[in-house]
Amino acid sequence: MTVISRPQSTALPNSTRTASRWPRLPLLLAVGLVSGCAQNLEQAAPGGTARSVAGGGASTTLAQTAPVQKRPVKIAMLLPFAGMGPTAIIAKGMKQAGEMALFELDRPDVQLMTKDTRGTSEGAAAAATAAIAEGAEIIVGPLFSAAVAGAAGPARQANVPVVAFSNDRKVAGNGVYLMSYMPEAEVERIVSFAISRGKRRFVALIPADGYGVEVEQAFRAAVARGGGAVIALETYQPGTNALLEPAQRILDIIKETATLGSPVDAFFLPAGEDTLPSIGPMIAYAGIDTRQVQLLGTGAWDFPNIGRNDVLIGGWYPSADPAGWQDFSGRFAKTFGQAPPRIATQAYDAVSMTIRIASTGAAGTGQQGSRFTTQALTNPAGFVGVDGPVRLDANGLSHRGLAVLEVQRAGGMVIDRAEAAGAPAGRLAAGGLSGDGGVGRSGVPGGGRTGY
Repeated sequence: MTVISRPQSTALPNSTRTASRWPRLPLLLAVGLVSGCAQNLEQAAPGGTARSVAGGGASTTLAQTAPVQKRPVKIAMLLPFAGMGPTAIIAKGMKQAGEMALFELDRPDVQLMTKDTRGTSEGAAAAATAAIAEGAEIIVGPLFSAAVAGAAGPARQANVPVVAFSNDRKVAGNGVYLMSYMPEAEVERIVSFAISRGKRRFVALIPADGYGVEVEQAFRAAVARGGGAVIALETYQPGTNALLEPAQRILDIIKETATLGSPVDAFFLPAGEDTLPSIGPMIAYAGIDTRQVQLLGTGAWDFPNIGRNDVLIGGWYPSADPAGWQDFSGRFAKTFGQAPPRIATQAYDAVSMTIRIASTGAAGTGQQGSRFTTQALTNPAGFVGVDGPVRLDANGLSHRGLAVLEVQRAGGMVIDRAEAAGAPAGRLAAGGLSGDGGVGRSGVPGGGRTGY
């Protein structure tokens, strides 16, 4: 373990930060890092001193000369760090986002421990057990549903809540909360908006996987609630070759109904970055006028360069207001020298939320289960973070305010602002609430927000 100190009187700079209005406190952060995944984090402070988190060992501690508080807040972050592939890169970015939340909120009594789940249920169970043995009061993560299920067992036995990043509702509840965007909420948002704009006759092309099953159920229910009709729906096994025939059948139906005088006016495509580039040329080749047939997506459309596909320009999809993401990604890139994965905002918000609860809730006894209670986590007022308002229910599911964006050449443009997920309690900040009220994403391998 490496200990780096800075004088107690040193204040941190507040330029170029959303958090600049927050009180600046002396800093004591114990940040667990995975060997080989660490990134130096250094920032100059007034008077020529600096603060940094430097990797190279199993853990790194940033301390000051002031006495250590007796009952620190211990947060465990469980992510699939092992390996060098895309998943490990995303896990590293999420860890860095959690560290950034600690630095920006300046809580001297917070310790963040990171543990590798290896992306498996067994690995997550072992990681959770180790974190709890080291005094973790709350677990942030894991990322994938199997790992969440694995971590949930030892966490429940120890009365330690889990705030995870999977969007699989089957792993939620009984002490497990999901920070992620729920597919049902995204579908409801985009379908209800389309109906409010006069769209009534829908077709859909949906992947035949677990995510697709949830999306199809939500889609049919949302269309029926709005008084619309599902004219045709096709499913496909993920993969370009399996997509061709069902896509062609949907496109033929769109052309046929137009000829018969009862045209389709909305085409729902809950696909992500892996699939949309294959569908776009097929729509163009079929001669479908997307000014007459409105293309609709889910949050899986929230990826860079979506506007490069001409056919998708003008399409609508639900997401967080991009202003928060743009500000966050700028701060992240300035700190770490690279762009964050889209899901990094969830890690930042999860750590920020736990710090806020520790700051404004009961001080706790230092015993597991005494600080992060169900009542504190499911505050009906909710929280507001980088991606806007979020509220956790006792059933473990999250409610988020979602904007509707329109695809433009340069990216998404908000055409309908996010609704509150509950009366927001204020920004996620140290030192209390700002009271300013409230009012985007994953990059997870396997299709972004299409099930993980």
